[in-house]
Amino acid sequence: MSLSELPLSYCTNVHPGPSVSELEAGLDKYTLNVRRELRGKLAAGLWLAEPVVREILSTPDGLARFADSLARRDLPCYTLNAFPYGNFHAQRVKEQVYLPDWSHPKRLDYTENCARILAQLLPPNTDGSISTVPLGFKGFQHPPDFLDRCIDQIITCARTFDQIRVQTGRMIRLAIEPEPLCILETTGEAVEFFKRLYEKAEAEVAVAVVWEHVGVCYDVCHQAVEFEDVAASIRQLEEADVRINKVHISCAIQVDRPAQDATARAALRKYIEPRYLHQTLARNSDGTIARAIDLNDDLLDRPSPEFAAAPVWRVHFHVPVDAERLGPLATTRPALSEALRAVSKLEYSPHLEVETYTWEVLPGAEKADLVGGLARELRATEQLLGEIENQNRS
Repeated sequence: MSLSELPLSYCTNVHPGPSVSELEAGLDKYTLNVRRELRGKLAAGLWLAEPVVREILSTPDGLARFADSLARRDLPCYTLNAFPYGNFHAQRVKEQVYLPDWSHPKRLDYTENCARILAQLLPPNTDGSISTVPLGFKGFQHPPDFLDRCIDQIITCARTFDQIRVQTGRMIRLAIEPEPLCILETTGEAVEFFKRLYEKAEAEVAVAVVWEHVGVCYDVCHQAVEFEDVAASIRQLEEADVRINKVHISCAIQVDRPAQDATARAALRKYIEPRYLHQTLARNSDGTIARAIDLNDDLLDRPSPEFAAAPVWRVHFHVPVDAERLGPLATTRPALSEALRAVSKLEYSPHLEVETYTWEVLPGAEKADLVGGLARELRATEQLLGEIENQNRS
């Protein structure tokens, strides 16, 4: 039982990469300089948008040249983020990031192509992981057979991943990432979905392949925003035989006593921005949870009774993982420590990746030089992981 010994990565969805040349420019401008700051090993946690995947696979020797470019930079890659399909740095992303959903053939094709690329990038004797959307967004309309269509495509994807394993010797696992207000948002919903997935896979004589190749990406920010006990959540997944293939090391915003603290509300208003969706949840004294699709002025100025009465709000805004406070605002960093301690007790080692994709849209007072900010996050994470390992050995 131990945490992953692979070098840490941060997800490169934090900087634009709409083409191979721009992706590689980002690695040179940011990733290599972060590694210099750290003075140690750093992996490339790559986000490959669909146009980049298409360019790599349609260009003669494109995959070989891309793999060589990473090797020349001494950037090992064992995990991909295949959640954002298109331009994650568009002026407005919001709920469009969940499209295409897992009922659509484009999502399957894109994910399978990501696996074909990752199979060529993986270091020897290393498994790979690919994080993906939590099926779809609850705010969209879905047909009655939506879940069945998603399940069919995920089973097909698992079979493709198994074919890649047979052909290349490289094990790659899909990591479905629950997120607030998505089809899979709570741990309970994830467990119920996997039960249904396993039942369908068993009927198709594919349950072993599905179990081996499909699990979750546990984004700590997301489950903290849901007000879940993250250690209990991880145990629940383990007891349900749902493998955690990847952990996103991430933190959310917490607002204590929002109705009474005008300073905190004013600080929170600065996090309203037009690009990403910031689902906001409020827990009331009786344990009930209210949900708002996005952080906006209406929520702050005219909150519903459930929000107005709640003693604590949490906001899906990925903030630097080394921050315990952001001025008058708290963060969910304590949940991060709890989650990593629980992960360290597992019988296997999920991939670990820092994912703070919001540096570009942080308020001015919190925005830092990207290289310096990422380096601080990674140092703080390495320190936390070291403390956990030492405690486990004592």
